[in-house]
Amino acid sequence: MQRIKGYHAHVYYDASTLEQARALCEEATRLFGVSMGRMHQKPVGPHPDWSCQLAFGPELVGVVLPWLALYRKGLVVFLHPLTGDELADHRDHAIWMGAVRPLDLSMFGE
Repeated sequence: MQRIKGYHAHVYYDASTLEQARALCEEATRLFGVSMGRMHQKPVGPHPDWSCQLAFGPELVGVVLPWLALYRKGLVVFLHPLTGDELADHRDHAIWMGAVRPLDLSMFGE
């Protein structure tokens, strides 16, 4: 089994849900000490929508994942492990909350 070094949760939103997403990400930071990235107002990397990344260690997945599931209030959340294989992490090991969105995996060699 590959060693999981951490996790990224990408919270997706649009102009109408930007403040909801910001509040969710800030609350996750306050409650769990996760690292909150920028509130992107354009697609970035493989992500098809505006997004904010939450980064955290493997020891927090058991509390962050269920908390996001309960408090996302309709926002789509894409969560993946960090194993060192970015293509597999984004394609094969993904956990989606809400609608599955099409990622552009070409940057990872697919």
